Amino acid sequence: MIKLNMHEAKTHLSRYIKQLKRGEIIVLCRRNQPVAEIRPLSADNGKRRVGLAQGEFVAPASFFEPLPDDLLDVFNGKHA
Repeated sequence: MIKLNMHEAKTHLSRYIKQLKRGEIIVLCRRNQPVAEIRPLSADNGKRRVGLAQGEFVAPASFFEPLPDDLLDVFNGKHA
């Protein structure tokens, strides 16, 4: 865990980002009092995995029917 005052964090942000990538946690302080914590994001690449709810949900047949014209108008920016 790295404790930083705001000025130090602002001045050397890129240096500390590298440490975040290695799994470090940064505690931001104001006048040496902790106010926030910065943690690295998970290694998730942003892609959704397909099939997470497989077998838990079944779309009804009506799900695949065309939407009514008034609803399509709203989606296309045309107000009724």
